[in-house]
Amino acid sequence: MKSSAEHHRARRLALQGLSSLDVQGPGVLDLAVEFIRESRETPGALAEAEEMLQQAFAVRQRADALLAGESQHWEVGRMALVDRNILRLALWELLAGATPKKVVIAEAIRLAQEFSTAESARFINGVLDAAARRIQEHLRRDAGDAGDERNQEEETTAAAEEEEEGDGKGAGAE
Repeated sequence: MKSSAEHHRARRLALQGLSSLDVQGPGVLDLAVEFIRESRETPGALAEAEEMLQQAFAVRQRADALLAGESQHWEVGRMALVDRNILRLALWELLAGATPKKVVIAEAIRLAQEFSTAESARFINGVLDAAARRIQEHLRRDAGDAGDERNQEEETTAAAEEEEEGDGKGAGAE
């Protein structure tokens, strides 16, 4: 089991990779992965960092759409580079749902304190808190929709069975 310090080191590496991709573009993904693999960390932290980088980079457009909706008066492209990528990494974690919300937000704040400005931590906290609520609402709604779909399927199946039974009774009565 990885320690919280090891998870944090993995996030730091993933953040550095995301930031370089943000500056240089998707064409350097292999170089960002190579940077992680050559870092002096435990094999577990390296593997986690590589996974975080690739998955957070893959969902960056969805993350940016969430950011645009939650960061009042801030266009995503005008956010500080480090803040934007801390938020992207944290949003990927929230969307993935494997890490508790409080841990994701605390880690994002910690990264902001390490790599960004004094004001960034409050900004990131506010944006992530709002985004986490929105993600939870979508998950609940999706779960409700899935339940509604199951209920509709069950009702459709029951109606079809009743119709078949009704047809059978009607045919035997003639």
